[in-house]
Amino acid sequence: MPPHSAPDSPMLRRAFGCFPTGVTVVTTRAADGSFAGLTVNSYTSLSLDPPLVLWALGSRSASLRVFEAATHFAINILAEDQAWLSRRFATKSRDKFHGLGIRAGIEGVPLLDGCSAHIECRMHSAQPGGDHLLFVGKVERVDVLSRSPLLYVGGRYRRIGLPAD
Repeated sequence: MPPHSAPDSPMLRRAFGCFPTGVTVVTTRAADGSFAGLTVNSYTSLSLDPPLVLWALGSRSASLRVFEAATHFAINILAEDQAWLSRRFATKSRDKFHGLGIRAGIEGVPLLDGCSAHIECRMHSAQPGGDHLLFVGKVERVDVLSRSPLLYVGGRYRRIGLPAD
């Protein structure tokens, strides 16, 4: 067998891209009352008892300070027809929420209309993880809207196809 070498960033991206993920927009309300949000596919459920979720934010993100200071955040799990919303929240635009249908969640955290589900959380902990900060939230409220979720794999948005079984 050939000797092992450390993977480079392009190889890691290709390997990581083989794993399908859901697409979320994580939102919060800043201390000044403004809203912050960004597209995240590094979300995962962590524990049922207690109910915990985890997501990661790049340590150079412009939104990092807002989320570090937040007491609550929401995971908006996007529906299959919301790729446009994922793209919108992946930008550095200051006006990401303009014209969107939203409602107030716990502590005024914005919940985006039309999603597959909303998971509202109290900040539980944050710790460094490489070039990201890992946020753990304690789930306080869930709303499942029974819409098919948006998927992301191989650098492209996808919809759920036929079952593999």
